[in-house]
Amino acid sequence: MKQITKGLILSLLVATGLAAQESKAPAPAPAHDVRVFTSDNSDGKITPATIEEAFTKAGFVIAANNDMNVPFKRDFNTTSFDVYNLFVVYKKDAVLALAEQYPKIGLFSPMSMSIYTKKGTKMISVSSLTAAGMAKMMDIPTDNEAINTLGKNVEEALKAAMPNGQFDVLPYKMKEPAGPLVTNVSFEMEDDDWETAKDDFEMAFEGELAPNGFVMAGFTDLNYDLEEKDKEWYHFYDVYSICSIPVIYTVAIKHPEAGAFAPCSLYLYQKSGEKTMNMAFPAVHKWISSLNIEDKESIDVLLDAQKKFEDILTKLSKE
Repeated sequence: MKQITKGLILSLLVATGLAAQESKAPAPAPAHDVRVFTSDNSDGKITPATIEEAFTKAGFVIAANNDMNVPFKRDFNTTSFDVYNLFVVYKKDAVLALAEQYPKIGLFSPMSMSIYTKKGTKMISVSSLTAAGMAKMMDIPTDNEAINTLGKNVEEALKAAMPNGQFDVLPYKMKEPAGPLVTNVSFEMEDDDWETAKDDFEMAFEGELAPNGFVMAGFTDLNYDLEEKDKEWYHFYDVYSICSIPVIYTVAIKHPEAGAFAPCSLYLYQKSGEKTMNMAFPAVHKWISSLNIEDKESIDVLLDAQKKFEDILTKLSKE
């Protein structure tokens, strides 16, 4: 990795998206960043496959639709769900509309969802992030037309897949985060050979995932789609979908809607004409804040995953 300097610039940003209040009245509770759409499924006709089909018809690219009950049963000999899939999608038109001005688009492009049915029930649910929740993390104005259209597209696809469904009223409120919500990392290139630098880094990065308990659930080359439209804003823009089986297994027991954050999207890009390689991923404090997670088991496994991921990046910066 000679093309990358050893200096690692690691900046942690807290971006709650809450505006300062000039009045003395208490600030209103923030809206939920996660929403859950639920439908009766007594006849069993709604499945992860039929939901995927509805999203495909709505113009989404399907990056992954993974049955997590397989690794749950393999690694833990049990599962709390009849169905638990991690569903990962994105829309090319949304990326095209946002990528030039908002380079953090890769935090949720692709976006993650969970499709689940708890044991003993006949209800099927899909969790996802709201447009406002994604916008706050990606530094996009919440009134941006493209991000709000994306949110409407998700809602329309859900209603097409689950015509008798509705959004749940979640039994908790979001809480203030105890730490930064986004982890940002920048590497300065030593020369202009960005292709070699990228390949070296990604090979080393991928080699660190399994030994640290992570799985690469998917890989998306966003720049391929941009270049198809003759948009040369980036030398490269890659997004890794990273999952930790123990994390999602543990957290999903009490918060199955946690699949709105899993797999976690880690982006890696370099803008055209620049020498800086930028990376970022949503920190686990976002999970804990948005889902109001309070049980020790979930918090411990989330914080452990955060530390391991940061340790990987620190190690690579020294090689």
